[in-house]
Amino acid sequence: MQRSRVFYVFPLSLLVTGNALAANPVDTSDSTHPARTQTTKQATDQPGTTTARAEKLEVHARRPSTVASSATKSDTPLIETAQSVTVVTRNEMDVRGVLNLNQAVRYTAGITPDLRGGGEGTRYDQFALRGFTVPTFLDGLKLQDSPTGYATAQTDTSRLERVEILKGPASALYGQSSPGGLVALSSKLPTDQKFYGGVTTTGGMFDLYRVDADVGGYATDNGLVRYRLYGTVNGQHSQMSRTGSRRFSISPSFTFGGDGPTTLTILGNYQYDPENGTYGGEPLVGSLKPASYGYLPRDFYDGDVSFEKFNRRQGSITYIFNHRFNDNWSFTSRGRYDDIKTIYRSVYNNGYYTSEDMLSRSAFGTNEHTHNLTFDSQFKGHVRTGPVRHTMMFGFDYMQQSASEQGFYGSAPDLNVLHPDYHMVIPAMSPYVNYQTNSHQIGMYAQDEMHWRGLVLTGSLRNDWYRSQQNEYISHSSSAESPRQITWRASGLYHFRFGLAPYVSYSTSFQPQSGTVSNDGGKTFRQADPSLGKQLEGGLKYQLPGTSLLLTAAGFHIEQSNVLVAVGNLGYSTQSGKVHSDGFEFEAHAEPFRNLMITAAVSVQKVHDDSTGKPLIQSGKGNASLFAFYTMPSGPVKGLGFGGGMRYSNKSYGGEASYGSVWVPQYAVFDASARYDLSNLSPSLHGWTVAASVRNLFDKNYVANCLSYASYNQEWCYYGERRNAQASIGYTW
Repeated sequence: MQRSRVFYVFPLSLLVTGNALAANPVDTSDSTHPARTQTTKQATDQPGTTTARAEKLEVHARRPSTVASSATKSDTPLIETAQSVTVVTRNEMDVRGVLNLNQAVRYTAGITPDLRGGGEGTRYDQFALRGFTVPTFLDGLKLQDSPTGYATAQTDTSRLERVEILKGPASALYGQSSPGGLVALSSKLPTDQKFYGGVTTTGGMFDLYRVDADVGGYATDNGLVRYRLYGTVNGQHSQMSRTGSRRFSISPSFTFGGDGPTTLTILGNYQYDPENGTYGGEPLVGSLKPASYGYLPRDFYDGDVSFEKFNRRQGSITYIFNHRFNDNWSFTSRGRYDDIKTIYRSVYNNGYYTSEDMLSRSAFGTNEHTHNLTFDSQFKGHVRTGPVRHTMMFGFDYMQQSASEQGFYGSAPDLNVLHPDYHMVIPAMSPYVNYQTNSHQIGMYAQDEMHWRGLVLTGSLRNDWYRSQQNEYISHSSSAESPRQITWRASGLYHFRFGLAPYVSYSTSFQPQSGTVSNDGGKTFRQADPSLGKQLEGGLKYQLPGTSLLLTAAGFHIEQSNVLVAVGNLGYSTQSGKVHSDGFEFEAHAEPFRNLMITAAVSVQKVHDDSTGKPLIQSGKGNASLFAFYTMPSGPVKGLGFGGGMRYSNKSYGGEASYGSVWVPQYAVFDASARYDLSNLSPSLHGWTVAASVRNLFDKNYVANCLSYASYNQEWCYYGERRNAQASIGYTW
């Protein structure tokens, strides 16, 4: 099945100023820096005699879970951020045994997880946020998809330091984006430790194997040059029979400048996936609904072993430059070049049967290659106007992509689902598309955060210029678009001394889309304008003073307009569509809080597409989750950590089938985790840790999502992840 052909071309720029770069320690000389102030407060409020050491750990190592940079492009306490942000730290990912981004975000409020199921379609990270699919950023820069979405980078989560999920429109800082928000990933980069590292081996069900290695330290005695090298080798049989995945990845990085006012970080990455599961699924009849023979097994494979191929190579090089002029002003620039090449072919089911147990199939293939270039630079400074403190930011970003695709399509023999033959002769496919797309984007933005006592007012304004040209060499056609858009955001928050912070915010977004539009019944045509988004959000946040315990509650209303609505089968659309998303979310986070790590989330949402009178396809009605992990502080089992979680997804809309609307039933699954620091057994085992985790502990059989188009007689569904257990042993120094 082909991914969406809508252009996801979002000029992105998740910048952090020099004092807030993940690549560098926080500058303790800047007393006005929010991350440093927050960290110091948490450290000094702790009882006991280890206050100084606690402060040092916070300042020189990882950012606390109560601080995020995605909403403002600088490290800002979440209690002073007038927008919903969820932080998933490296520690939480390790505790839960996370292997991919889909798994990392499962405990987030507002998520509709695993749009292609939990055990299939794992080559891409596909989920919805507040009803919309969202873009992904890595180290502040957009991970650009190809126009069809097959040449899409996938970041191995073991090389990440943290994940931030920013909810709601964010175009005022990031340009072209989704009304649902975005996901910001941060790589592991050199730190200020002289020598450190670790090796972890993991094994588990479905023949899982992983070896992850990470080493870093000072390249010079004075720490002026620092390095870090991360690599992984991993593989696993997938949940679908006769398919599997393998991956090789390496990421070297160097930071020049130490703790000085000027630093430069160079990060490289090369990842090779010689295979990565399958992109197929199950027909709706036989998975969500019973067929004459009953239900298909959860390991049902609809492809052909000899024909199946997925090969992805992705390489990138990133720079992060920071210069601090003085205690008030700094400059940051970052950029990345990445190259993604994908060879993909498969036989997939068409979502219907030709007879009682014979499943119709087709063959598809694509060769895609993208060259992506992104830059983002900004000045940031602190000024005062009377009693008001301003944190001001002025930025410029640029994005460029060159993408090519040769696509092939053909027929394939029907598959007997009761007695499948996975080694059939597949007829040669015919080319159906051959294009070259070149796109450019320029954005200029400014932001002012004003602080007066507990009041925080933020205003952001941005102007984007975008240009795209696509040449199709089979049909000898071409199309172009060059939209320009102004977006903005305004918010207000008041932080009371006892920890409560009510807030309200309004933000806008825009998203280019491909398609031919006619307003006069097909007499004249034009390229589609971008869809527009706007959100009104209000809520309450509460952080227990001196701790990492943070509670957030938010209500939101999102409108997306200028959505394309197809005019029958005439090949063109109107832009009369509108989508509404209304909901409420609650989250609670603490890491650590009296040896307890806890994540709780509840969301209720209604996503409605005016053009169909139905919900937005593949959108859910909400979710709930709870994960808790406790580490024994003393006694004979000191250092033993154990916990578990529950993930509940309300029913979701899967489109229209021959019998009417498709509703995927609600489901709830349970997870469990345990860790033990072996140094508590013997000092000679210092640095050794064992861990285990299980997803879907009770092996619940459920359908995660469906995708159905009655007008084309195509109805697919995707099973959720089966019970999957893993165990690891690691050594760190």
